[in-house]
Amino acid sequence: MKTFVVIPTYDERENVLPMAEAILAQDRRIELLFVDDNSPDGTGAAIDEIAARDSRVHCLHREKKEGLGRAYVAGFRRAIELGADRIVQMDCDFSHNPADVMRLVGEDADLVIGSRYVAGGGTPGWPLKRRLVSRAGGVFIRAVTGMPLRDPTGGFKCWRVEALKAIDFETAESAGYSFQLEMNHRAWRGGLSIREVPIVFSERAAGYSKITAAIAVESFKIALKLRFANKIQ
Repeated sequence: MKTFVVIPTYDERENVLPMAEAILAQDRRIELLFVDDNSPDGTGAAIDEIAARDSRVHCLHREKKEGLGRAYVAGFRRAIELGADRIVQMDCDFSHNPADVMRLVGEDADLVIGSRYVAGGGTPGWPLKRRLVSRAGGVFIRAVTGMPLRDPTGGFKCWRVEALKAIDFETAESAGYSFQLEMNHRAWRGGLSIREVPIVFSERAAGYSKITAAIAVESFKIALKLRFANKIQ
């Protein structure tokens, strides 16, 4: 079984080398695919240097920044072309722990979600306001969409390739961070087996956060659309 870890990057030059080393150390069967949206800080060139030294590292260079969802769709497509059986998606800032990758891969489900909000998960270091907003968002999304997930916007996930194909991932319409919500919803509506396992979500190690208030608003809007349609209009 070949596992590909797909990581979108934008201005993550400081993180790509330590992330690559940490991911590849987990298992010799893992390959790593960075999807770089023409980062102005030279992230793409840094990845190419790593790939030149290690054949398990790949980089998909995209011409411009089009959003997290578009980057993941392109990355999933390339990973499948390269022979992936399992695809893990995660952030490059170490908020998702590389040591958890094989734990997700080892679960028997079509979609395994690393969850901050099941027993054993957590968000250490978050201020109270951020925790309350995140929790309230999850409650709102569950109530509106009907999804029974504790962490419906979770972005640290492992997919069986057959499951991604079954939900027609290439037609996902959410370009931004709400892609996570849309894909989780597609998996649930499609009757795929889903399992949430606890993870500890840490603050980024280096670089700057891409999360804004507009992203939360986007997720709420997408949740409402998913409630009243089988797909995003």
